Amino acid sequence: MRDVQLLRRAYERFATLIHELLKFGTVGALAFVIDFGGTNLLRFGVGLGPLTSKVVATIAAATFAYAGNRFWTYRHRQQSGLAREYVLFFVLNGIGLLPSLITIGFVSYALGLHDTVSYNIAQAVGLVLGTLFRLWSYKKWVFLAVPELADEPVEGAGARPHPEVKAQADPVTTR
Repeated sequence: MRDVQLLRRAYERFATLIHELLKFGTVGALAFVIDFGGTNLLRFGVGLGPLTSKVVATIAAATFAYAGNRFWTYRHRQQSGLAREYVLFFVLNGIGLLPSLITIGFVSYALGLHDTVSYNIAQAVGLVLGTLFRLWSYKKWVFLAVPELADEPVEGAGARPHPEVKAQADPVTTR
């Protein structure tokens, strides 16, 4: 009986992770289109500088990604306050933007390459590195895991369980 429970918990944990990764990937793919497409539009269509184009497009993509991740990907995770999450999300996105800015700056200014292909290769390398950092950091600091059957907020964080999670854990509210 104990082995069955252990297997069931392992399956549930794995299934949750797969669903999170798929949702994170979907939100990320749409944010990628906003970021990458917006950067190219601003750089080559509007004529903004290489770094300015990246920063403006990343702000738009990050705003979309926050909403998608908070209200879809990680809606089952604990909410520690919209203002806290929003500020932390954008600070982490700023850190995640650094690899792109470094690679774009290096290609544009150190190597003197200003063509579309070089720009997009630099943007892609920075985006991959930044995405790895963001995936790890969002789960660690922004969209916190829900303690099992949590009825009480996490101490010291001002956090509260998501209403759906609390309802599942509290048999009185499910009647």
